[in-house]
Amino acid sequence: MATAKPIVIFDSGVGGLSIHQEIKKCLPGLPVVYCADFQGFPYGPKAEIDVIERTSACLNRLAEEYDPALAVIACNTASTISLPRVREELDFPVVGVVPAIKTASERSKNRCIGLLATPGTIVRSYTDQLINEFAGDCQVIRVGSSELVIMAEQYLRGETVNEQTLKEILSPFLAHENASDTIVLGCTHFPILSEQLRKIAPDVEWIDSGAAIARRVSSLLSVPDSSATVADKFVYTGESHHVKALLPSLHQMGFEEITSLQTVTKQLAT
Repeated sequence: MATAKPIVIFDSGVGGLSIHQEIKKCLPGLPVVYCADFQGFPYGPKAEIDVIERTSACLNRLAEEYDPALAVIACNTASTISLPRVREELDFPVVGVVPAIKTASERSKNRCIGLLATPGTIVRSYTDQLINEFAGDCQVIRVGSSELVIMAEQYLRGETVNEQTLKEILSPFLAHENASDTIVLGCTHFPILSEQLRKIAPDVEWIDSGAAIARRVSSLLSVPDSSATVADKFVYTGESHHVKALLPSLHQMGFEEITSLQTVTKQLAT
């Protein structure tokens, strides 16, 4: 699919920026509209129908506004439950993100892998299917953390990461008799803290879906070769105070236009 159109990357917050960065490494000339649903953040504790409705409303509004060539739901929670609905509604490809259980199983030497995700993702039937299909011979230690999502959001807003809290979150993986040698970051927020995670557990191989999603996007689009990075747009739902502290990080990542998706904000507030 040849395109000069942008793609949309959608998440409940800033987690999908980890996907954005991988896509821009692969396709620097591809324009991106990133949408953060701050009004609905976080998705993890929400009822499934609420996540589906928010994802649908935001993506349909983005489709009207930007006529994208493709959308990426850069949120594990939204991907695992919203893809069937939005793929029916939209007339362009929608790429989802799922925990990289298969990759972890292929790389684990001691057959003990970890899954670090949101509380909803670790208990979802879709996750059970991935483990049964791709890691049936592995011991899989699951840890669900909403706190780590908040920490990633705060980190991009310039706040310091509490190392002791990180150690406590990771302790089930490392204190186990057969410690996990490979840990899947099953939430797109978590790679934002990859440097801090590696500092605490340097012997662990940390795996996320970013590079795989970038390859998938590249395979679906034909983008003119260009080494020049184009400026991207960052849109958000909710109040402007959610984005103010993010501005330095967003500008560093190449976002020049930052604006509110007001129509969806009003629609979902009613």
